[in-house]
Amino acid sequence: MLRKRNSIRNHSAESSLFMRRTIVVFVAILIAIGILITNLYYLQISSFKSYQTRSNANRISVQTVPPNRGLIYDRNGVILAENRPVYSLQVIKNKTNDLNNDIKRLTKLLSLTEDELKKFNSNTRYTRSFRAITIRDQLTPEEVALFTVNQHKFKGFSIQASLKRYYPYGTAFTHVLGYIAKINSRDLQKIEQRGERARYQGTHYIGKLGIEKFYEDILHGEPGQRQVEVDSWGKVIRTLQFTAPVPGKDIRLNIDINLQLKAQELLGDMRGSIILMEAKTGAILSLVSAPSYDPNLFVTGISQTQYNKLLQSKDRPLINRATQGRYPPASTIKPQMALLALNEKVITEETKIKDPGWWIVPNSKRRFRDWKRWGHGMVDVFHAIEQSCDTFFYDTAYKLGIDRIEPFMRLFGFGEYSGLDLAEETKAIMPSRDWKSNRFKQPWYDGDTISVGIGQGYWTVTPIQLTKATAVLARRGENIEPHILGSIISSGEEFSPVHESIQPIQLHDQRYWDIALEAMRGVTSKRSGTAHRAFANTTYTVAGKSGTAQVINMKEDEEYDAEKINERHRDNAMFIAFAPFESPEIVATVVLENAGGGSTNAAPIARALFDEYFKNIPPPTQ
Repeated sequence: MLRKRNSIRNHSAESSLFMRRTIVVFVAILIAIGILITNLYYLQISSFKSYQTRSNANRISVQTVPPNRGLIYDRNGVILAENRPVYSLQVIKNKTNDLNNDIKRLTKLLSLTEDELKKFNSNTRYTRSFRAITIRDQLTPEEVALFTVNQHKFKGFSIQASLKRYYPYGTAFTHVLGYIAKINSRDLQKIEQRGERARYQGTHYIGKLGIEKFYEDILHGEPGQRQVEVDSWGKVIRTLQFTAPVPGKDIRLNIDINLQLKAQELLGDMRGSIILMEAKTGAILSLVSAPSYDPNLFVTGISQTQYNKLLQSKDRPLINRATQGRYPPASTIKPQMALLALNEKVITEETKIKDPGWWIVPNSKRRFRDWKRWGHGMVDVFHAIEQSCDTFFYDTAYKLGIDRIEPFMRLFGFGEYSGLDLAEETKAIMPSRDWKSNRFKQPWYDGDTISVGIGQGYWTVTPIQLTKATAVLARRGENIEPHILGSIISSGEEFSPVHESIQPIQLHDQRYWDIALEAMRGVTSKRSGTAHRAFANTTYTVAGKSGTAQVINMKEDEEYDAEKINERHRDNAMFIAFAPFESPEIVATVVLENAGGGSTNAAPIARALFDEYFKNIPPPTQ
C-alpha cells in the first residue's frame, strides 16, 4: 500500500515537472516567434527602404558613358581623325580574390610585358579599389578570344570595348591636328578650374596639341549615364536605365589633303615648313612642318624610350616649324621696306643709288656687303626688289631708322601672334630700342638698323607671320586672319565661324602698293629676277620674293662657302609668293633650314605647289 502511494506521488511529481517544462518551452517558443516576427517586421517593413538601397547598391551599378569624340575632315570630306573600336583588359581591385596571383597567371596567359606590368603597378597605387585599371590596351582578336575562354578564372577582370582616336595619315597632319592622349594630373587641375569635372567623368583622353586641343570644347561632347544590374563577379546582366551621351561635333578643316600630301612630298627629308593659304579668305590649305612624327604613338601611350628619342633628336620633330620656328626673314621683307620708304618720302620710284657691292655707315669704317660681290650698278626700287639688292636697302633702312621701321612692320603682323587657331605659336622678335634695352641692357646702334633693313640681325619671324604679311601685300593693305577651321557640323547642319575684320593698312598714296607688287612680279617674270628660272613658262602669273637668311655671322672679309661650313650653319632658303598676280587666290611660304639660296631651292617648291593648285587651269591664249 505504502509502495502504491509512493508510486502515485512520484507520478504526480513527474507530471507536474513535465507540465512546467512544457510551459517553459512553449513560452520560449512564443518568445522566439515574437522575436522572429519583430525582426521580420523590422527588416521587411521598418527598414525596407534602407536595405533595398543597400541591396541595389550591390547589384546595380551606375556607370558614366563617355561621349564619342567628334570627327575631323579635310575640306573635301576626307576623314583625318576618326574613332576606331578597340578592346582593353581591365580589373577592379576590390572585386578580385587574389590580385597578385591573378596577375601572375594572366602574365602567362597573355604574355604581359615588363612595361605593362610596371605601368599597372604604378596605376594600382594611385587608383581607388573600386575603379577599373587598364592592364592592356588594344587587345588583338586572338587575345580577346583567349581571355574570354578563361574569364571564369579571373574574378574582377573584364574586357571593355571602346572607341580610340586614330589618325590615318600619320605624320602628314601631325602639326595641324595634334593628338589626344590620356588625361594627367595637370589636365585634371585645368578641368577642375573650368568647373568641368562632371563633363569629363568617364573620359580618359583629352586634346593635347593642335586642332585637337584648340577645339577640345567642340570635339568632346557631353557624357551619358547607364544603370546596369551586375552579378557577384561584376558582370553586367542587364541594363536598367540608359541616358545617351551627346557626341562631340564634327569639324571640317580648310586643309586640302592633296595639297598637304604634295607639300609633305616636296619637303621630303629636309627640315622646314610649307604654308599655303587662300589670299581672299585666310583659309589655310596646307600647313606642313618637317620632320614630323606619328601622333598615334601618343594616343596608345608612347614609351619613354620612344619619347626620349623624339625629345633628344637634333632635328626637333616635336616643334611645329610653321608656327614656332623663328628665322631671320632675310630679303622676303624688302617689299615692306620699300613701301615704308615710299610712304615716308625717303625714296621715290625714280630714286637710284650706286651699288658697288658694299655700303658703309656714314662716319664709320664698317662695310656691309651685298650678296653680289661686284654690285648691281645703278639701282632703283624696282631693280632692288627684283634682284634683291642689299645695298639699296642698307641705305634705305639707315634713312628710315628703327623707330619708323618697327611700328610699320607690326602692321603686317611681325612680332605679333598671327591669329591662327593653333595654341602652339610664338611671336618671334620684332626688335626695337626698348626691346634691346630690356633684353641686353644696351643702346640701339646704327649697325643694328642696317641689318634689320635686309631682314637680318635681331629680327626673327615665323612662317605663318610671313604668310600673313604676304597676304596683306597681295590684298593691298587689307589685313586678314589665317584660320584652319572651315566649319562645324552639328545635327546635320554645317556652319562656319565668323572672322572679325582687321583695320587695313593706310598709305599716303595707294600707288605705292603697285610699285612694290610690280617689283615682286618682276622677281618671277623678268630675266633679271632672282626666281625667274623657277617660274618660267607658267600658265599663271606670280609675284614673289626670295630670301637667303644667314644662320651665323660672317667676318667682313670672309667668303661664304657652303662646302666648308657645318651643315647646320648653312643659310636658310626662303620664298614667299602669291598668284595669280591680277586677282590673288593663293599665298605660299616655303622655309628650308640650311638649304642655301632661296631662289634656287625654295622657289622651285613654291612653283610645284602652285602647279598642283592651278593644274586644271588652261594655258593662256596667245
